[in-house]
Amino acid sequence: MLSTKKLEAYIEGLFSVPHLRAVRIGTKLLSFNPFRVLDDPSLTTMISRFTRNHRKIYLVAHFTHPKEFTPQAAKAVEMLQSAGAILINQCPLIRGVNDNPGILAELFQVMAFAGIPPYYVFQCRPAVGNKPYAVPIEEGYEIFEAAKARVSGLAKRARYVMSHQSGKLEIVGKTQEFMFFKYHRAAKQEDSGRFLIMRRNPMAYWFDDYEQAVDDYILDLVMEKGNTLGTAAI
Repeated sequence: MLSTKKLEAYIEGLFSVPHLRAVRIGTKLLSFNPFRVLDDPSLTTMISRFTRNHRKIYLVAHFTHPKEFTPQAAKAVEMLQSAGAILINQCPLIRGVNDNPGILAELFQVMAFAGIPPYYVFQCRPAVGNKPYAVPIEEGYEIFEAAKARVSGLAKRARYVMSHQSGKLEIVGKTQEFMFFKYHRAAKQEDSGRFLIMRRNPMAYWFDDYEQAVDDYILDLVMEKGNTLGTAAI
């Protein structure tokens, strides 16, 4: 955990770049040790000093369950916001923790009304040791959409994504036969904004588990059978 002095040195160095307008800091600190903020007034003073002249510090919080948003965490959030920091929240979808529409909806609501817009919900990466905590993509999508259906518009802003080697892929929809993905941020320029249609695989935990892409020819056949999928460039 960085000291305020070290953090200040990093931020000062970054903002010495003339065209830089924002610094983004990702941290789990608010959910497990809000006293780092509560007990160190120099931290908020430092943040306040740098959030001037159209320059901003973004803090990406990692609240994964609504119970993590304790009174102490709420107070720390208020202090950071008063200092000028802009907060957003992202979290992974974790089996046994927040893989429930009610819990995820509550998290979205708690965040939104604390002034922390829900930003991303991440599909668990296929890292060593992650599998017991991962949720299949298609089940995860259903949980995500069911959670969004329970909340107001201000709490609906999260995107369900995965950080694939080819870029950040948003999981945008499904039908009885197909899953729909879109590059939210692509590693290759030619993939920017690309829309992908894959044949469903209920046991897929990662994009690589989808082996059958649907091309224009297959789409045309599907549409002739009366399926109104529309057209897409693959």
